[in-house]
Amino acid sequence: MARLKALNPEETTGKSKELFDTIKGKMGMVPNVMKTMGNSPAVLSAYLGFSTALAGSTLGNKLSEALSLSVANHNGCDYCNSAHTFIGGKMGIGPEAIEAARHGKSDDPKTAAALSFAQAILDSKGKVSNAEIEEVRSAGFSEGEIAEIVASVALSVFTNYFNNVADTDIDFPKLAPIARN
Repeated sequence: MARLKALNPEETTGKSKELFDTIKGKMGMVPNVMKTMGNSPAVLSAYLGFSTALAGSTLGNKLSEALSLSVANHNGCDYCNSAHTFIGGKMGIGPEAIEAARHGKSDDPKTAAALSFAQAILDSKGKVSNAEIEEVRSAGFSEGEIAEIVASVALSVFTNYFNNVADTDIDFPKLAPIARN
């Protein structure tokens, strides 16, 4: 049971209502994570701004989803594991690739390097080694793309922690986290 209330977009007023209307116009619905973030228009605005900015990153949607899956599993976020598995599937990411990403792995060497770097960021709380920077750089990532990986991890940590605190009701096909290796 959720520990923070998800607002009903039909009964909400003010800035949160405006944001909900925009989300519904773009997505056709307002996911529970956003309904819950809507308790604070500042939090929902920050999330939407960060998400919108990263949607224009050079990493691409599939790598961004793989990063979200890997971080969600690392942080034990039931909501994000379920949401990004569903979204990744809709994007054409196969079940094997989704499962691998949840483990921080990929058959594609460049994606594997990004996922490994993301895990290094999480494990070291951002204090990655020079060797880890060089490894992701030698996999073909530019300085800007490395920055985008860091930002993607940070956005995922924010949503994972928010959902873990709120115990957000899952409105996607439910999928439990898998154990980290």
